[in-house]
Amino acid sequence: MAEQLDILYRDEHIVVIDKSPGLLVHRSEIDRHETRFAIQILRDQIGQRVWPAHRLDRGTSGVLLFGLSSEIASQLGRQFAAGTVEKRYWAIVRGYPPAAGSIDHALSRQRDAYEFSGERSSSEAQPALTHFRKLAEIELPVAVDCYPCSRYALLELDPITGRRHQLRRHLKHLAHPIIGDATYGKGRHNRYFAEHLDCHRLLLACTELTFEHPLSGQRQQIKAPVSGEFAAILARFGWQPVQ
Repeated sequence: MAEQLDILYRDEHIVVIDKSPGLLVHRSEIDRHETRFAIQILRDQIGQRVWPAHRLDRGTSGVLLFGLSSEIASQLGRQFAAGTVEKRYWAIVRGYPPAAGSIDHALSRQRDAYEFSGERSSSEAQPALTHFRKLAEIELPVAVDCYPCSRYALLELDPITGRRHQLRRHLKHLAHPIIGDATYGKGRHNRYFAEHLDCHRLLLACTELTFEHPLSGQRQQIKAPVSGEFAAILARFGWQPVQ
C-alpha cells in the first residue's frame, strides 16, 4: 500500500499536511540518496501536483502548507516573506528557561540546501526575532551532564522572522538547545533521550499556522497536535498543556 500523509485541510486551492519527522519536503543536497519526499508522496496521494509554500526542516514535524498551483504557492510564499503568517511551535529543551521572553539575535545568512550552491553561508547577519513561553518543566534525578539532576522544559515558540534554522539556533544562543538537535544541541542529552526514553527525533514541531486564504482572504488557522515519540515524552513527563 502506498504511503499516506495526514491531510489536515484541503480545498481546490490549497492542501495542508501534518509532516512526520525525518521526511524531507523535496529533494535537496541534505541527502541525495533519499527516496521519500513529502511533495512526491502527497502528489501521488491526491493525484495532482503540489507546490510547497514554505518548508520545515527534515527533523521538524507539523503543519506544512502547499498550493495546488504555482501561482497559489507564490501568493502564500509572499505572506511568509511579508511576515503576516503566524507560526507556532512546540519544543522540548535542556534546562529551565525564563517563564517567557524574546530572543532578538541576528543570524548569519545560511543558504538553503534546496539552492544547490557551493556557497553555504554568509557572514552577513540578518535580524531574527523569536518570542517564547514556557508551558511545563521537569527535573529528573539523573546525572546526564555535570549536575546530579537534569532539567527540561516544554516551550511554545513564535518566530516572527523566518531565518534558516532560526528556532534551533536561537535556543542554542539562549543556552537551552532543543533535545534531539544533532547540529546545535547537546550530545549527552540527545543520547539520554534516545537510549533511556526511546526518543530518537528532534523535539520540535509546528503545531499551528495562521494565514490568509489566497482566494477568499479569510484567515485560516490550522493546528496539528504533537504525536508519536513527542507525545510519548509529554505523557511520560506528566505534561498536559493545551494546544
